[in-house]
Amino acid sequence: MATSSTNNGAEPVVLINKVLGARHITLNRPERLNALSHDMVKIILPNLLAWEKSELANVVILKGNGRALCSGGDVRDIIEYIESSKAMQKIITDEFRLLHTIATLDTPYVAIMDGITMGAGAAMCAHGGFRIATENTVFSMPETAIGLFTDVGSSFYMPRLDGQLGVYLALTGASLKAEDVLFSGIATHFVPSSRLPALESRLSELGSSNRDVVNTAIEEFSAEYNPKLRLSLGGAIRKTIDSCFKFNTVEEIIEALEKDGSDFALETKDTLLQRSPTAVKVTLQQMRMGASLSVAQCFKMEYRLLQSVAIQPDFKEGVTARLIKKVEPVWNPSTLAEVDNRTIRTKFFDTPGKQSLDLLSLRTFSQHPFLKYTLPTEDAIRRVVTGEDSVGISIAHHQTVLQHFVSSRQGKFGVREKVLDVLDRKTKGEQGQKLEWIYE
Repeated sequence: MATSSTNNGAEPVVLINKVLGARHITLNRPERLNALSHDMVKIILPNLLAWEKSELANVVILKGNGRALCSGGDVRDIIEYIESSKAMQKIITDEFRLLHTIATLDTPYVAIMDGITMGAGAAMCAHGGFRIATENTVFSMPETAIGLFTDVGSSFYMPRLDGQLGVYLALTGASLKAEDVLFSGIATHFVPSSRLPALESRLSELGSSNRDVVNTAIEEFSAEYNPKLRLSLGGAIRKTIDSCFKFNTVEEIIEALEKDGSDFALETKDTLLQRSPTAVKVTLQQMRMGASLSVAQCFKMEYRLLQSVAIQPDFKEGVTARLIKKVEPVWNPSTLAEVDNRTIRTKFFDTPGKQSLDLLSLRTFSQHPFLKYTLPTEDAIRRVVTGEDSVGISIAHHQTVLQHFVSSRQGKFGVREKVLDVLDRKTKGEQGQKLEWIYE
């Protein structure tokens, strides 16, 4: 969440610049890792609304000064406003309106994740059309570690990542780094940081707001093929994630991780057991429900959840312990067994909030309209392998499927690695023979 804060320095907390057809938003609190404050939200939102109406604004570019794009909400202020429900409501309302506006912009929006990108900062990117990762990107949604569920619209984009990857990231708060942000589907492009100034200049010079034109311009600066590149969360690790996080209760997930027995599975189990039991159970339910909701419905669901979850003792305890005192929090309840699964649904999801969220537009969608600019999804690869999508392949074997995606994505960085990982995990068949998709 964004939080209320003021800037005591000479520099404004957000820099707004116009360069030809580009409109630049630079988060400017480097000493605080560009933690998002309410003041920043109130600067950014009206500018986005004005640019959306302007025929002169071809592209919006978001970036941060220093080593972070945005580290999330300003935790120093959280305790101050958590005691005031009225102030908290205003901050959450403005923030959710900003994020929904970013998600539904017609004007191409390019988020440059060159550094730490967490929480609300992650949402300012993930909901945007074009999301650029670099070798410096560290992306995470660590809310369960501070006793909160993964908010800011994560119930929309995280369940739509391949397999159970989004659920794993949401429950554990695990970080994605560099190219893995692209492979996960969070980022649409990977650009070396040394090329960012030239990329920004190129985007500013575009005389068009056409999405394909913007995409082509970004691709010009993308990294080149690296034969040594591998997916950190691919192969056996990804199989563990999908097989263990497919269940609808945290207890079943923990049991599956224990049964798996791999180092990764046991480390993941230990991580989950360190998180707030209430928060992880709320987050799992939130992910399952969000998978079938529109983006607007997800924001409204989370808005209701915040009114009840944020006033639970775990949120204040998590912020105070982990972020201020730097000690381990003491959760209440302290174990998963003490948190009844049925109560989670009735207490937090089925109970109407005191306030409802009115967004600034009626625009919504169930699949991100910029999806085609990401690496091919696992489902897209499945449809080609099974012949559900007719793409002119006579026999779908490793080489023909790979060639199809490399060609159709015009050699996009990361396509080869992503497709090969999916084929290795999800198909069976000898080299040169027709592949058979493995349904699990």
